Amino acid sequence: MVAGWFAGDGDEFRLLGTRCSTCASVFFPREDAHCRNPDCSGGDLEEFPLSRRGRVWSYTDSRYRPPSPYVTDPELPWEPYALIAVELESERLVVLGQAAPGFTVADLTVGMEVEVVPGVLHEDAETVWTTWHWRPTGVAA
Repeated sequence: MVAGWFAGDGDEFRLLGTRCSTCASVFFPREDAHCRNPDCSGGDLEEFPLSRRGRVWSYTDSRYRPPSPYVTDPELPWEPYALIAVELESERLVVLGQAAPGFTVADLTVGMEVEVVPGVLHEDAETVWTTWHWRPTGVAA
């Protein structure tokens, strides 16, 4: 889990960004040092929970095992997964993430509504590394 990038679980799971108190620009991944808006004189950056839902802006599939530092078990066969770019309407921000397990590019269309859900990036005997996934709305977990 990347500290400060998300919080909660189930229906309360949310990505966490930051928002500038001066210009109201929203950032994800979070920005804690300074406002990245070149037209802003800078303000305090406050933690800001992002919308749980958005619309598919673009998508593709990953058919190859990515290089390090991505963690995969070389003993297991590679499982392709869908990558989705989601536009959060309220924030006017595009956030990239994997599709929830069981969803492929065949299940996606540009403009369809999706929601953020917790996912597993990697796990071993001692640790489960949490991430986020995008899942089409109206579909049970």
